[in-house]
Amino acid sequence: MIILVLSGPNLQLLGTREPEIYGRETLDEIHRGLEHEAKTRGAEVDCRQSNHEGALLDWIAEARGRCAGILINAGAYTHTSIALRDAIKAVALPCVEVHLSNPEAREPFRRRSRLAPVCLAKVSGFGARSYALALRGLLDFLGAR
Repeated sequence: MIILVLSGPNLQLLGTREPEIYGRETLDEIHRGLEHEAKTRGAEVDCRQSNHEGALLDWIAEARGRCAGILINAGAYTHTSIALRDAIKAVALPCVEVHLSNPEAREPFRRRSRLAPVCLAKVSGFGARSYALALRGLLDFLGAR
């Protein structure tokens, strides 16, 4: 069982970008933790990051028939991208929206997610642990052991 893990714009800067909001853990460290967590559950993760919406769209489309589900931290695209929303809906895979911070506790423009209506769930506000919590929830949903 493969879970596609997508991270959007600026997330390659984790660890140094506004650590008071996003923490000090790097995206590579988050990915390594997810690989370990997935392995203990008999699954694997395919972790990718892009600053380009089109790349994220391509990876979502390629997940159909290859992956059992998707975790996505679309960053700022969460609030703007109807294209990502439509892609998630089109592939019809269970998808969990992930955020390091709590968007609802931040600026008003971050409080609306274009993705939430087509996602199974959302995990936010737990820093880097949001990814691991989302993975556990998705694997539980999929019945992985």
